[in-house]
Amino acid sequence: MTDSTPAPAPSLGAKLAAEGFGSFLLVFAGLGTFLFAGNHFTDPGSIQTVYLAVSLAFGLALLVAMYAFGPLSGGHFNPAVTLGVAAAGRLPWREVLSYIVAQLAGAVVATTLLTLIGMFGPETWLTAVQDGGFASSGWGALSPGGFGLLAAIIIELILTGILVLVFLGTTHPQRGTPLAGVAVGLTLALIHFISIPVDNGSVNPARSFAAAIYGGIEPLAQVWVFLVFPVAGALLAGYAYRALFDGVAGDEMTRVVV
Repeated sequence: MTDSTPAPAPSLGAKLAAEGFGSFLLVFAGLGTFLFAGNHFTDPGSIQTVYLAVSLAFGLALLVAMYAFGPLSGGHFNPAVTLGVAAAGRLPWREVLSYIVAQLAGAVVATTLLTLIGMFGPETWLTAVQDGGFASSGWGALSPGGFGLLAAIIIELILTGILVLVFLGTTHPQRGTPLAGVAVGLTLALIHFISIPVDNGSVNPARSFAAAIYGGIEPLAQVWVFLVFPVAGALLAGYAYRALFDGVAGDEMTRVVV
């Protein structure tokens, strides 16, 4: 006979550890590919290959993290997703700050270790990647395609909203799918296909902050866009999903989980 006793619910500490490890994996894999491949394959004809590799690295890392750590924490690994999930009524607001701190910590550890690896690389490697912004999100001089501030704002609002809607739909308690990790991971890869030429890709404030702190003054001066507008897009998507697909309307939509 098999034991049908349900497993105990994870503690908050276990959830936060899972969010920290998942955020670390996402940023270490995605930005690591960005930094190492982008500064090794410099032939003009190889730049599209680098974009493909970076997009897939972010998508595959999220896919792996969702299956490895998602059963513990819900698999957010992104402050914007956490806020969108809370707005949709699926996470108590009292846990949101703890989730975000864990995600930021995991992301910063990842970029710190990438910097440490760079210190033992070729003599000019670390200086070159930091002078280039450390794969930070940005517009203007930091945009691979030369796009401006409004382009970055619009694309972060739209693409973060799409990410949150896909996450909420595929992880729904009643209507979700066992392939949620695949769907959300492929969505993040698709998002990077679109957004890397515009602003180096973000939809994740933890990723953008962790890169900017090693990228220098200009990335730090621009990082506010990649903190504010992914959050705005996520909150809009969370409230919209709750109203449109979970039968919550009017005054009920404004209630918070306490």
